[in-house]
Amino acid sequence: MRVVFMGTPDIAATCLKKILADGFEVVGVYTQPDRPKGRGMKMVFSPVKEVAIANNIPVFQPENFRSDEDVQTLRDLKPDVCAVVAYGRILPQRVLDIATLGNVNIHASLLPQYRGSAPYQWAVLDGLTETGVTAQHMALKMDAGDIIDVAKCPIGENETAGELLDKLAVLGADLLSDVLKKFENGRPEGIPQDEAKVSFAPMLDKTMCPIDWNKTAQQVHNQVRGLHPWPVATMELKGQKFKVHATAIVEGHGEPGEILRLTKTGLVIACGEGAIEVRSLQAEGGKRMAAPDYFRGHPL
Repeated sequence: MRVVFMGTPDIAATCLKKILADGFEVVGVYTQPDRPKGRGMKMVFSPVKEVAIANNIPVFQPENFRSDEDVQTLRDLKPDVCAVVAYGRILPQRVLDIATLGNVNIHASLLPQYRGSAPYQWAVLDGLTETGVTAQHMALKMDAGDIIDVAKCPIGENETAGELLDKLAVLGADLLSDVLKKFENGRPEGIPQDEAKVSFAPMLDKTMCPIDWNKTAQQVHNQVRGLHPWPVATMELKGQKFKVHATAIVEGHGEPGEILRLTKTGLVIACGEGAIEVRSLQAEGGKRMAAPDYFRGHPL
């Protein structure tokens, strides 16, 4: 069975490694074009491209599939299945029609919950205790295809979105491999999504970063976890801006934003309900530090 893989970030690279290790014939890899990154703005390969090159698989990086030439290149690969994981490109219908058995997408949520670009982050932001990954037949409408299979996992009470993604990458890789085995026997059946249960997970941005201390301690804690490692929650203290990397919910009461105490493990700040302890922070222009270490050098 000839597989074309489409993906870009680390979660996609993990999935590609898995299906290669399991012996699937990957005849081509599509990933987003190389982008400048870092202070030197050097061109950087995507994690998926690095895996493809290491395994001598042809790599294709069209900006989109608007040109007939790019569409024909995919046709020439004669894929039985296109496997798509966080590719970051919308596939037009004429591309979806190419693979003889269809297209499978691995999405980092339990669809129809959290369709969109930031599903696992919003699961943390909303305080969910469980999420997972979904294998779906691809449709022209975003994340709306019939569900082939799902795999679930718990969300830890202090787990960040980045830590959750590491778990979902492994879970998604296993699910993709299992579903591709089903494709070897023909196109597997799917279950239509319940449109009444649809929710969306829009892109994150830096306007979400400032902490509102009027919120409950649980809401603030979820914000810090859900925005890590990007774009990272922020707070101000005596006019200085800090990134907040890690918090914990602790006992405490006071006016929202009031500093209650400095402990051996962090800085305790009152919320609209309860309190949180800021355990790891980063001053503007500085490096990430444990809160007690920072305030030993910068007394309150």
